[in-house]
Amino acid sequence: MRSILLITVVALGLDVSAQNRMIVYQSDFGLKDGAVSEMKGVAMGVAPDLRLFDLTHEIPAYNIWEYDITSKKFTQLTHFTDYDAHFPSLGPQDIVFEQGGRLYLYTFATHAYKAVPVQVVTDENALRPTLQASDKLLANANISPDGKKAVFEARGDLFTVPAENGPVIDLTRSPGVAERYPAWSPDGKSIAYWSDRSGEYELYLREAGNETTEKKLTGYGPGFRYNLYWSPDSKKIAFIDKAMKVYIYDLATDQTTFVDKGLYMSEGALESFQASWSPDSRWLAYDRDLPNRHRAVFIYDYPSRQLHTVTSGFYSCGWPVFDIGGKYLFLTTNQSFEPLYSDVDNTFIYPNSTQLAAIVLEKTTRSPLYPKDDSVAIKKEAAPEKEHPTPPKVPASSTASTAPASTPPVHIDFDDIETRMVLLPVEPGNYGGLDAAEGKLLYLRSPNTGSEAKTQSLRFYDLDKRTTKTVVDDVNGYTLAADKKHVLIAKDNSWYIVGAEEGQKADKRLRTAEMRQWVDPREEWRQILLDAWRFERDYFYDSTMHGVDWNKVKEKYLLLLAQASTREEVDFILGEMIGELSSSHTYHGGGVAEEPKRANVGYLGVDFTADGEYYKIGKIIHGAPWDAEVHSPLDEPGVGIREGDYILAVNGIPMTTKTDPYAAFGSLAGASVELTYNGTPSFTGAHAIVVQTMRNETRLRHLAWLEEKRRRVQEATNGQVGYIYVRSTGTDGQSELIRQFTAQLDKKALIIDERFNDGGQIPDRFIEMLNRKPLAFWATRDGATWQWPPAGNFGPKVMLINGWSGSGGDAFPDYFRKAGLGPLIGTRTWGGLIGISGVPGLIDGGIITVPTFRMFNPDGTWFKEGHGVDPDIDVAEDLTQGAKGKDNQLERAITEINQLLKEKPYNPPPRPAPEIR
Repeated sequence: MRSILLITVVALGLDVSAQNRMIVYQSDFGLKDGAVSEMKGVAMGVAPDLRLFDLTHEIPAYNIWEYDITSKKFTQLTHFTDYDAHFPSLGPQDIVFEQGGRLYLYTFATHAYKAVPVQVVTDENALRPTLQASDKLLANANISPDGKKAVFEARGDLFTVPAENGPVIDLTRSPGVAERYPAWSPDGKSIAYWSDRSGEYELYLREAGNETTEKKLTGYGPGFRYNLYWSPDSKKIAFIDKAMKVYIYDLATDQTTFVDKGLYMSEGALESFQASWSPDSRWLAYDRDLPNRHRAVFIYDYPSRQLHTVTSGFYSCGWPVFDIGGKYLFLTTNQSFEPLYSDVDNTFIYPNSTQLAAIVLEKTTRSPLYPKDDSVAIKKEAAPEKEHPTPPKVPASSTASTAPASTPPVHIDFDDIETRMVLLPVEPGNYGGLDAAEGKLLYLRSPNTGSEAKTQSLRFYDLDKRTTKTVVDDVNGYTLAADKKHVLIAKDNSWYIVGAEEGQKADKRLRTAEMRQWVDPREEWRQILLDAWRFERDYFYDSTMHGVDWNKVKEKYLLLLAQASTREEVDFILGEMIGELSSSHTYHGGGVAEEPKRANVGYLGVDFTADGEYYKIGKIIHGAPWDAEVHSPLDEPGVGIREGDYILAVNGIPMTTKTDPYAAFGSLAGASVELTYNGTPSFTGAHAIVVQTMRNETRLRHLAWLEEKRRRVQEATNGQVGYIYVRSTGTDGQSELIRQFTAQLDKKALIIDERFNDGGQIPDRFIEMLNRKPLAFWATRDGATWQWPPAGNFGPKVMLINGWSGSGGDAFPDYFRKAGLGPLIGTRTWGGLIGISGVPGLIDGGIITVPTFRMFNPDGTWFKEGHGVDPDIDVAEDLTQGAKGKDNQLERAITEINQLLKEKPYNPPPRPAPEIR
């Protein structure tokens, strides 16, 4: 298999720059064994003697090759072994291309290529260190134990910001180094964080208030670690790493203790992992996943190094947190089961199942919901006061301790501990982010699934009054200070410190806008590339990196990085680097880069036709008659503009064919506009009407395309076959499937079209819906017989696929075939089922993806990555016919489904004869 990026067809002996003498063909498929029959057919229509030039990947790099159609031989023209060749462009005598940051020319006459010397004179202004604002790149935050300051991670530096008074300080000032996940110690003396200063993310400590001190604590080596959780005595720190391993670092002994390991946790679960220390710093509570995919709560006894299971996993439990008195362990538990039923079929879900609970740690401690008894106080006579001698004075040399009494030890009875769980009287819903203050359980309340609410609130349950109160509404998250009295909250892209009390007002915004740092582009870009390299190394599903020497890759692209002069070039280099893995789903983008000015455009949902000096309405785009969700503004009731009418002016400004018609609608998306129109290209007798433009007409055109296909299937099958188009396996494709499926349950067969499906979720439920089998029928006296399940189509099915179907669009036909639902028709799919589940972001807001899981089959073989799903019936797309409005692949699907209706129709059983009972 040859991996072809670009094919250029050249007619030999002709002026290839002349019109109709050159074809450029871009493809994501390969040529098998030199078989280029499709391309040959295209080429031979141009000239009798042609050559094809393609950009082909043969290990170790992409090079330019030539294919001779007559001899059917490939010849390699360039021989690069370090970096890929890119962007070939054809001229009359040569091909220009880029490789390794240089321009090259391949000359046909000499069959040789050479570098083109290019000297760009620039002041390299974009490479100069500059002082830049950092507040738009906040990543993680923490609060000082007394609530007087917050510490923020932003663009790789750590900043302290006061609650009210004082300066905003960049603590680390470290271009080229990333500090992450700051955590303030409960005694207020230190800030712990992860830093990659050594080349790997290690634990560092810095004295609060002394920016010059930094101490490296660990030498763990490769791997990424997440949020830090201090013990109350400020002597231990708990955390989880990318391998789902929970650890405790002991500052006194400089030792790290392994605690436990998760099973299925990916980026989201690792980022939100929470650990809670008991008040005496002995016990560590946390939750992790189990083989049944539920979460369970565990408590680790640090002194004895013993792990205890608290909840069994029958119900999913999480977010454990000790109360500050050491009597209870608060947690969430999913024990409420109230179904929500679908309006369109008989499926159901169980959302809003989470409840708040408390586990009593000692058998002798009463429940937090113990019955209260208002007893009458009895006044007693006061005993006469006794005289006490004056105590002796403490000698001057003595040092009387002013420290508070030591924290009492927390005792836990683990026998039958789960049986001492008490559900708190708070209605079930969506809860998380638990923490405990004096007499309170704080938590985040997210909107219930199916409710009209849209925002999350910070609330608390009052243990004494046994009621719930709201601290602040509409928050994104919060962190409770070690004093248990102050809360750092994120709200509306701003940060506030408020009290852990009812009815707080977020009216004193922290001065994060004053966070500024010196950014050295070259140093930052190096850190970004190293982060990207480390993330791929640490999270890629295959620890052998598909056999790639990943250390060599780092050095290779650090050399190329030295030539970069813009962030856009850095992004290109990142793409090249992660592309070395030969895996799907290796994406990249974002970051602090120059953004072009953009202007919106209003749309009318029409096809314009140029006719002389003016444009006329060639076609008004319509969906199906029942598609009320979107219409062309010209299709609204009462609008008199018809197909064939001329649009003469927009808002009084003439709209002529001297410019693109959409130029008249610049910056008018969603706006009311006045259209001047007429049946003739003249202002004489013209009319004017005000319409509201569309912001986007993609959905309208998609519905029109879909209806055209559905109508063709209906006509060609005498209304017996339904047509369903599934554009993705994300929520939009999921909604389209259920919308079209339930509307066509009465059809005798179905054509499922998943061409151009761009993926999304893993589509097992898509198959469950299509694969429903008849289980029973129900006879009624006067009505029609009921089939069961009612939302099932039991007839034959076929599926259309092509090379633009990928990711979930690969899995969908793969599962369709495995379920035996019918033949696959078209061309093989993209072949990308090494999926992504998230990784940490880059410090300047950029992103890369890391393929973290790969699909393999029940028989123990890998899904064919880079190959895809082969059709049962191979039908190449005929672009010529498509340009004429004929879909040859759909026509073949119609032929096959009509044949299946003859050979394997589904016929429901007749109603049995009445019984005499």
